[in-house]
Amino acid sequence: MEEYEDLDMVNTENTNNTSEAEGVDVDDMKKRLKEMEDEAVALREMQAKVESQMGSAQDPASAAASQANREEVDSRSVFVGNVDYSCTPEEVQQHFQTCGTVNRVTIRTDKYGQPKGYAYVEFLEVEAVELALQLNESQLHGRQLKVTAKRTNVPGMKLYRARRPNPNMRSRSPFIPAPFVFSPYGYGKVPRFRMPMRYSPYF
Repeated sequence: MEEYEDLDMVNTENTNNTSEAEGVDVDDMKKRLKEMEDEAVALREMQAKVESQMGSAQDPASAAASQANREEVDSRSVFVGNVDYSCTPEEVQQHFQTCGTVNRVTIRTDKYGQPKGYAYVEFLEVEAVELALQLNESQLHGRQLKVTAKRTNVPGMKLYRARRPNPNMRSRSPFIPAPFVFSPYGYGKVPRFRMPMRYSPYF
């Protein structure tokens, strides 16, 4: 009888331990499920944000508005070429100050920060562009400036420039294959011409 009681106590303890372990496993699974749901919600929010940004970037109305704004700014700007590399934006602004109110001066640089030798001058008035064009071939830092109206770059359009002919290169004539002629003597055979035999009385 005592042995049976001991076995019952052992079975009861095992059952309690199993139930506790199952309870711990269920809690862990609930926590993991909650974390996965939170991650899914965060991913959906990020995807919706990215889609909204892409939609706004690809919106034709906003693209047309930005293009019109760019054209309006370009109509008030001029291109200045042959700018001295040591020239500063303040000096360029002072040079064009007599034409009108200068809103911005942009000197383009390369990836190393070195100036490329040209700049863009933006005015507040459209009429200032005509006065700025009169400063074409004027001197700044001992260099003759080239002032032209700024053109608007159209996205996806690139001007085609024909290749200049090189005088050192000879023109190549097109290859014309020779006409195929069948040989009457067969492939690779050439007729042999023999000297005529002379009569000799000693043979």
